[in-house]
Amino acid sequence: MLVFAVETSCDETSICVMENRAIIEHITFSQEIHKIHGGVVPELASRSHLEKIQIMTNELFFKKNINPNEIDVFAATCGPGLIGSLLVGSTFTKSLAISFQKPFIPINHLEGHILSTSFNNDIKYPSLVLLLTGGHTQVYLMKNESKIELLGESIDDAIGEAFDKTAKLIGLPYPGGPEIEREALGGDEDRFILPKPLVKEKNFNFSFSGIKTHINLLTKKNKIDKRFVKDLSASFQKNITELLIQKLEKGLKRLNLDKQDVKSLSVVGGVSNNKYIKNKLENFFISKKIEIYYPLKEMMIDNAAMIAWACYKNYHKSKDNIYFKPQPRMGVKNKLI
Repeated sequence: MLVFAVETSCDETSICVMENRAIIEHITFSQEIHKIHGGVVPELASRSHLEKIQIMTNELFFKKNINPNEIDVFAATCGPGLIGSLLVGSTFTKSLAISFQKPFIPINHLEGHILSTSFNNDIKYPSLVLLLTGGHTQVYLMKNESKIELLGESIDDAIGEAFDKTAKLIGLPYPGGPEIEREALGGDEDRFILPKPLVKEKNFNFSFSGIKTHINLLTKKNKIDKRFVKDLSASFQKNITELLIQKLEKGLKRLNLDKQDVKSLSVVGGVSNNKYIKNKLENFFISKKIEIYYPLKEMMIDNAAMIAWACYKNYHKSKDNIYFKPQPRMGVKNKLI
């Protein structure tokens, strides 16, 4: 089966052609324009998708000598995400599906992330999925590929958003995650003691807005020089990582009481690129004899390869749905959507 997939949920324009388990071509364009604004501007994101998606698609078909008539199914992210961005990607893909009289399959962006590690790993179930992105911080329990339960999520800011807002407070450019990770390499991670909201709660819910508020107070009490930036970046990164691990540890204990013997953990989403977080998570879960999986590097950030893979995995139970309307707040709760 030859799948053409599009991902435009936020500020990445991404297209992919996948045949079974082989990526024929995968192109992702990350929009640079948002850096000057310190965050994603929805209208600019939509315009950029409009400018790039047709050009990228023509280049892909020409480069790989693919006749669009050969595509068996067209798929696009239809939520969650920015409504304007979702409309651009889904409408473009629907147009192709209509033109070549092929099925259109709407794909859940979160589902794409959740299933992404199964592309390059043999998942052992039951498995936890830790989703870390700019828009979501969630924990899922996968009893198998078709039974997914949302166990907890951030009640305010997402983890990627916390990185971006912290970076902005200390004068670092957007996106903040890579900047904080880079500055933290030369910092004293024990200099600042930061709060860990909800850490005592025996559940999988997170809160990050209070950490940002505390950092805002620190910036007003201290001189923001190079040493401050490095030390605060290191302290913030350490605090966020400890919060994740402590919450997961408490949640695992609760699952064990419910006789859910978790065998593996998948860490997905753009924040999973952070080497410090990866190292600490690996050390913790290896000590618990729980295997840890990551997607391919190109499938960590928002990308069309994971959308194509989600389509491939679920095509047998999906229906052609050309009239599906994008849902900016689409979720995954107890079942695949």
